[in-house]
Amino acid sequence: MTIKDTAEEWQVTASRTPFVGNKTSVRTDDVVMPDGTVAHRDYQVHPGSVAVLALDDAGRVLVIRQYRHPVRQKLWEIPAGLLDVPGENPLHAAQRELYEEAHVKAEDWRVLTDVYTTPGGCDEAVRVFLARDLSEAEGERFEVSEEEADMELARVPLAELVRGVLAGELHNNCLVVGVLSLAAALGGDGVDVLRSAEVAWPARPFEV
Repeated sequence: MTIKDTAEEWQVTASRTPFVGNKTSVRTDDVVMPDGTVAHRDYQVHPGSVAVLALDDAGRVLVIRQYRHPVRQKLWEIPAGLLDVPGENPLHAAQRELYEEAHVKAEDWRVLTDVYTTPGGCDEAVRVFLARDLSEAEGERFEVSEEEADMELARVPLAELVRGVLAGELHNNCLVVGVLSLAAALGGDGVDVLRSAEVAWPARPFEV
């Protein structure tokens, strides 16, 4: 048996949007279940995101520390951000986020993994990139505000991040997924067999 997620869409008899926010909204669908009953399903509608695991020549990962109000914690994360424009090329968005949050550019980009963050309650899809051959970006630094004005940057050995994830000390989902995926790739066939940075993404279609 092939273990692979497949596209499927159950019948929706009604849909409404009780809340619309700045970037996301909440939708309520009436979904027909396999036994014919109808169930209400509330979920957050999200534009999608990208995240960047930036790995330097010394085997260190670029991480940032940022306050996250919903969980009342400062979390160590990897650079990430929303797909601001429908149909936006996720590679371009990832390059933008790496520049804005870390003032870094990369010459080698690959797709590390694609995930749904919380598919039981949100349709957010995230593409996590691996970026290598890093260097300082040119030009002025991006002007940050709000929570980002308090961000800290660090470069941490991959092994230390893996240890922190397994010890329950690091909790950001993109960092956890990215770090463990990279460790698995390095322990397997290597990163050179990872998918192209421009590979299709059915969850958030885009034009190259």
